[in-house]
Amino acid sequence: MLSLMIQTETNSNYQGVIFDLDNTLVSSSLDFKHIRAEIGCTEHTDLLTYIEQLPETEAKDAMDIVLNHEYRDAESAVLMPGVVECLSALAEQNIKMAVVTRNCQHAAQVKLDKTGLKFDIVLTRDNAPAKPDPTALLQVANSWQVTPSQCIYVGDFLYDIQAADNAQMDSCLYILDACPDYANTATHTIEHFSQLTKIVLP
Repeated sequence: MLSLMIQTETNSNYQGVIFDLDNTLVSSSLDFKHIRAEIGCTEHTDLLTYIEQLPETEAKDAMDIVLNHEYRDAESAVLMPGVVECLSALAEQNIKMAVVTRNCQHAAQVKLDKTGLKFDIVLTRDNAPAKPDPTALLQVANSWQVTPSQCIYVGDFLYDIQAADNAQMDSCLYILDACPDYANTATHTIEHFSQLTKIVLP
């Protein structure tokens, strides 16, 4: 891990923080390589995009496979290190918080319930187009009556950075293991949620 990648400039202008869910706030053991193989999706093709292009019956069967994996994964979710402390610190300073995830609504809610996390706004692919489409992020900012530039989106994958860019928001990449080659495209990068607290709070 290159510590030089960790960018922690503060921005007291942030009014809201939007979080990805899987492998950001909570753990996920979804094996996308295995899921792709099950439904016949090639390695570098987006899973949801692939399913959308299938004939109706095939698409339903493929989505059922995805949902089964998501439901099982939801039952084993645990909090990522430092999340509770970070959320508490942000809440104390009246920072608005929400979740935007590519997960389905049911699995997302199970994960939140199991880990005791509560958010007023939780948008899934059942509510808005999936990331990197910026629609859900913009809906959150609009509901908060703040500009996108006053928000930061925190996630663990390239789509999270791209969604933030598309919404004209700052992004924060949570680096879980090896530092990906796209890390330098994020506004900020963190390895622990204590670093996010320092970025958001002046």
